[in-house]
Amino acid sequence: MKNTNLQDYSHKRYNILTGEWVLVSPHRAKRPWQGQNEAVSNKKRLTYDEKCYLCAGNTRINGEVNPKYTDVFVFTNDFAALQTTSPKFTVNEGLFKAESEQGICKVICFSPDHSKSLADMAVNDIEKVIKAWQKEYKELGASELINYVQIFENKGAVMGCSNPHPHGQIWSQSTLPNEVDKKNTQQLSYYNKNNSSLLGDYLKQELKKQERIIFENDSFIVLIPFWAVWPFEAMIAPKRQMSNILDINNHEVLQYAEAISKITKVYDKLFNTSFPYSSGIHQAPTDGNKNKHWHWHMSFYPPLLRNATVKKFMVGYEMFGSPQRDITAEQAADRLRDLI
Repeated sequence: MKNTNLQDYSHKRYNILTGEWVLVSPHRAKRPWQGQNEAVSNKKRLTYDEKCYLCAGNTRINGEVNPKYTDVFVFTNDFAALQTTSPKFTVNEGLFKAESEQGICKVICFSPDHSKSLADMAVNDIEKVIKAWQKEYKELGASELINYVQIFENKGAVMGCSNPHPHGQIWSQSTLPNEVDKKNTQQLSYYNKNNSSLLGDYLKQELKKQERIIFENDSFIVLIPFWAVWPFEAMIAPKRQMSNILDINNHEVLQYAEAISKITKVYDKLFNTSFPYSSGIHQAPTDGNKNKHWHWHMSFYPPLLRNATVKKFMVGYEMFGSPQRDITAEQAADRLRDLI
């Protein structure tokens, strides 16, 4: 039975992976909306766009020509945020501190079909994307320069995506980014105290409760985290502890692809639109350590709140205080689960 206090009254929820809190205000979901409405385009996209620099056979801004790829295509980002040629330096002048950062950034085109998102792709085609992620994680992580590999996707113009062609990015760097550093600290502390996986023990509780799980198969769980910040935030996590995506066997790769297909399809059904989101995989650093405390997972942060045109903005209190949400994780799970 659900805790009614959590559904009716303001409260805080603790994020076990970051050590931070989110304010939940379920009574505010009833307030009228007179703010900004996002423009929604239902225009049918072409399967090939001659002006798209990611389509097969087209020329990119730097003059390089894309191959006539037929499934997944990966290349080094033409406008990389991180560089391997950056000189090593530090600045330590009283309260002025800075350090150089090096890295490698890549772009991964999921499909040659300009019109398809992951939600439109067959499970077998998503499987190819996962195998490309594995290959890049392994090869980039093997470099002495790289200690972390961040795989992510921004889908939709609302999320700042500069090109509608289905693609994601991979940024790899020499140090741990902020969010990963928090999760590394929390998981390591729990593992040292309990000799078990923090996320693994959390998933056991979720499986027992069955309140926030949207979908599961033999190997993976798709759920709304108890501490979710975004309205329909979701997480995919393997049932058995794995430190990174290289630990997935061939059967589990297919199951992982099915989980991605389920959540992206149900997102599109929710407001009958191509649902925008940012998604990313958090997994063990590639620093040469065993990192037994890590339990990898993939998170989806979609901004839509009430319908296809109302976006959840992080402003005011959320910028100066802490994250806040109106719809509870359980209410969000119920709505998505019903669509599956």
